[in-house]
Amino acid sequence: MYRAVTNDIEVQVEPFFLPDQSDPDEGRFVWAYQVTIVNHSNEKVQLLSRYWHITDGLGRTQEVRGAGVVGEQPELGPDESYRYTSGCPLPTTSGIMVGRYTMRSAGGVLFEIDIPAFSLDLPGADATVN
Repeated sequence: MYRAVTNDIEVQVEPFFLPDQSDPDEGRFVWAYQVTIVNHSNEKVQLLSRYWHITDGLGRTQEVRGAGVVGEQPELGPDESYRYTSGCPLPTTSGIMVGRYTMRSAGGVLFEIDIPAFSLDLPGADATVN
């Protein structure tokens, strides 16, 4: 599991390979990743948007931006958590994802929190990011 804490907001990510959705003969490798966001602060926060920087095994990059996550803009009170699962297809057998969420505090202040860099690797392969 990968973990980052920014402004008392913890983000944990656990990636896993989806062989049933992948097709190596067609150059399609699919991973899912489960994200858990935990609010360790003393005030309510809301996740407004996401940004992902995705690098495949050949060093090609893409950026993804959007409102919320999986169609939601969750609010988390103190000590509350939110969990979701999403996915990422790649044309290579490995890759790396890293990103950030834009949050809003109960007082209306916007701030960003880090999503830790994490490896997308085939089972049994050495991880690219520690």
